[in-house]
Amino acid sequence: MSELSISTTQNVVINFKAASVGERMLASLLDFLIKVAYIIVIGYVFFYLLGIANLLDRVDMWSRMSVILFFFFPVMIYSVTLESIFEGQTIGKKLIKIKVVKIDGYQAGFGDYLIRWLFRIVENNLMGGLIGLIAMLASTKVQRMGDMAAGTAVITLKNNISIDHTILEEIGDAYVPIYPLVIKLSDNDMRIIKDTFQIAEKKGDAETIEKLSKKIESVTGIKNQSGNEIDFIKTVLKDYNFYTRNM
Repeated sequence: MSELSISTTQNVVINFKAASVGERMLASLLDFLIKVAYIIVIGYVFFYLLGIANLLDRVDMWSRMSVILFFFFPVMIYSVTLESIFEGQTIGKKLIKIKVVKIDGYQAGFGDYLIRWLFRIVENNLMGGLIGLIAMLASTKVQRMGDMAAGTAVITLKNNISIDHTILEEIGDAYVPIYPLVIKLSDNDMRIIKDTFQIAEKKGDAETIEKLSKKIESVTGIKNQSGNEIDFIKTVLKDYNFYTRNM
């Protein structure tokens, strides 16, 4: 399994495991089966039970194509929609525990998922998807053409890691949060914040901790109430865990 190094905006390198070709293909297969199941259900219910197929025989070709496109459009936008909603995961990716991330440390956005989706259309229609497979096999980061264009990669979430290597923080049941605005941040943001903070704290890098603290304040609108950057960042991590755990 390939090692994937992501350099964050704080110039801290975080190592992940790139998802294997097999994992990506299995996730794609599961997504494909979900699409097929949708098509079967929609086809049976609407076109057979409700008799829409008979109605389509009475209209012109363009009207027929419009109705068919309407019902099956969700299949076409399946991946780009779910990856945007679930921050880099489709149902298949969730089941296989892999995820799309930006290789520059930022959270991937809709534009990135859209680029990947557009390239997938091209890759899947050229040589039956062989182009994408060759690209992944040749890439050190197991990237297909869409990933290269969007600056993304797919990582595995199956690593055996302790709580110190996750966004989770130990908090008791009596914990009282201070900064509700932390929910503006994503899981990927918090992972970067925690990794950067732990490395900087271990090295005694006060400058990086100060920059990280100010970055959190500027992005979220939170004001440091403690006056201490280390205490502030630790509280932000705990508050994020509190609010997301109780959503």
